[in-house]
Amino acid sequence: MFISAIRWGDALIELWESTGIYAMFQGDGWKNVIMIVIALVLFYLAIAKKFEPLLLVPIAFGMLLINIPGAKEQLYQSPEGEEGLLYILSQGVNKVIYPPLIFLGIGAMTDFGPLIANPKSLLIGGAAQIGVFLTFAVAALLVEPEFAAAIGMIGGADGPTAIYVATQMEKAAGKIGEYVPIIAVAAYSYMALIPIIQPPFMKLLTTKKERQIRMKQLRTVSKKEKIIFPIAVTLLCGIILPSALPLLGMLMLGNLFKECLVTDRLKETASNAMMNIITILLGVCVGAKAQGSSFLTWTSLAVIGGGLIAFIAGTCGGILMVKFMNLFSKEKMNPLIGSAGVSAVPMAARVSQKEGQKEVPDNYLLMHAMGPNVAGVIGSAVAAGVLLAIFA
Repeated sequence: MFISAIRWGDALIELWESTGIYAMFQGDGWKNVIMIVIALVLFYLAIAKKFEPLLLVPIAFGMLLINIPGAKEQLYQSPEGEEGLLYILSQGVNKVIYPPLIFLGIGAMTDFGPLIANPKSLLIGGAAQIGVFLTFAVAALLVEPEFAAAIGMIGGADGPTAIYVATQMEKAAGKIGEYVPIIAVAAYSYMALIPIIQPPFMKLLTTKKERQIRMKQLRTVSKKEKIIFPIAVTLLCGIILPSALPLLGMLMLGNLFKECLVTDRLKETASNAMMNIITILLGVCVGAKAQGSSFLTWTSLAVIGGGLIAFIAGTCGGILMVKFMNLFSKEKMNPLIGSAGVSAVPMAARVSQKEGQKEVPDNYLLMHAMGPNVAGVIGSAVAAGVLLAIFA
């Protein structure tokens, strides 16, 4: 009877020690609690405030999953060496499969017509990449250049590109698993917070008169132009910068599916079913990399700060480029469209439209802003290609 009671006592102790509640009070367990709180905040922003719910909901859920004490052994790899669900799914991130497929879907949903109608938009999208290179230059003084390149890519406001570059830089630096978690979470978080981050700087850098500028309606772009565009861009950029092709090539292939009118089934699959599936997998895997023990460090906080500076610099770079171009142009452009030069499509263009209508309710800037916006997608892919060509 006494021995039986001891066994029951040992069993109860083992049961208690296997619970997440017990683990929370051991070692870095408190960090997991903080990350769970952050995940709940992201849920609030996504669901209540509707800040990019398609991105933040899977990211927040992945973050929630991995920070439940004891969950990592079940989701990634058990002590017996059995591979878990997230271990298998995360190979799409580790092997940089998901980001190019996301670009394929983005291309199938993107209309490059506003960019073709106003080629000057390329300059605005290019100027917005100043955030990438400025932050890289500063960060390179403090950390290894590969890490600095990954931090700088946050300024492109393009989550898949940031993940792609961070993964490749990890391999180049031999630091697998150290860059992607914080880079990915920071990049997607800033993308979701565009409606909060950008407006103060848009107002700071423009006058009321500039914000009231009306722009003429864009010309109609022919179907032939839209078909030639993705082929020409792929050929030109591929010859000059082959390292940009994994992202840029998939972007243009998806766009060709959309514009050529003979691949409707491929376009529908790429822009709907495949895009949704990859978004779910990428979001959950990215969130699941943000485990408290490795995420809550001074380095992570510095990266988040550097990423914010990169993002703000990119926003300002696009606006200042429009103001500079207006000095030599008879037909003035509204500088608010310059903030759309970052790669977040179509969020940044919508912010330009919203801020413009605060000044003039019937001033429609959306299509004008879409030119710099899609140019920013191309620009971020080219910026990634430049950094990869040098360091990876």
